[in-house]
Amino acid sequence: MSRIWYTRCPAPTPFGIAAQRGELEAEFAAEGIDVKALQDAADPLVRRSHFTHGQPWSFRQGGNIPALWARAQGSDTRLIGLTWVDEFQALITLSTQLQPTRASLAGRRFGLPLNTRSQAVDFHRASALRGFSSLLQVANAALDDVRLVDLPHSPRGLVDAKPADDLPVGAWLDAQRAHEFAREAEALLRGEADVVFVKGATGLEIANVLGARVLIDISAHHDRRAHANNGTPRPLTVDAQLLRERPDLVERVLERTLEAAAWACGHPAEIAAYVAREVRCAEYWIPRAYAGGLHRQLDLGLDSDALDALVHFKNFLLHHAFLPADFDFDGWVDAAPLEAVIARRRAQEAEAAA
Repeated sequence: MSRIWYTRCPAPTPFGIAAQRGELEAEFAAEGIDVKALQDAADPLVRRSHFTHGQPWSFRQGGNIPALWARAQGSDTRLIGLTWVDEFQALITLSTQLQPTRASLAGRRFGLPLNTRSQAVDFHRASALRGFSSLLQVANAALDDVRLVDLPHSPRGLVDAKPADDLPVGAWLDAQRAHEFAREAEALLRGEADVVFVKGATGLEIANVLGARVLIDISAHHDRRAHANNGTPRPLTVDAQLLRERPDLVERVLERTLEAAAWACGHPAEIAAYVAREVRCAEYWIPRAYAGGLHRQLDLGLDSDALDALVHFKNFLLHHAFLPADFDFDGWVDAAPLEAVIARRRAQEAEAAA
């Protein structure tokens, strides 16, 4: 084997930090193993593995909807770690009259994005529907109480890239990206919708740019499972063939990822700058969108509560037909590599302290 592929979403993850800091390349350089991002591949089918996770010898950490969808449609992957970051999630409106009550929200138009070009799962739509469902519970309301209005949009994706000789695929894609919640903002401004869902630093930013009111935010929901959405928790998955044939390489990637998480704890300013670049927003919004200190929330684990929340979310996606089929979730999880790395790190720490 001469190449390991990886992909990540523009989001706060320890795997993404390890990749951006060059730690994965450094880990394997001496053995002549190339580490390359899927986004920089010339072949659009390789790039599409960001969603399908069909590329052999590859890792992925990012939104959980594509990871769940890839497994549900038959991709042979394993879940080897989770990062739980509590992020801003909210229903916003430009109306001065709406209140966070069932009576006030009944019959109101909730703008639901619809990707008309999607060749995989429409994760933006699924995420918004989940946000509506979870946050409406705070108002003792439900999806049946409101009107869901489609907001069609046609964003450029991984298979559309036409890079110039002097512009890598990843850079071309980044240049084409609109604001994450551009369609929602447009719907509010044009009066196409009364309420939309936003999340993360970009969601908080667009709410402030619009002068929108936050009707309900996720911090009002005390059930941790209700916080689960595309960005919470974020799974680290691996091609199962790679795990079967070279578990040693998988453990080394996990080691570097845990080191990146540990480094993040002591570098809050650098983490804020990194995430702001990844999601394309001002650093100002990072500490405000991630309560409790983002730099302290990037550890990688397989916490039972996080797994339970992810199963709950999987069932939501299945119920609303975002997944093509159900699958054995417990069989998808392989805790052995992470447990081996953590045990080795603890033994080394104990030896150093002795």
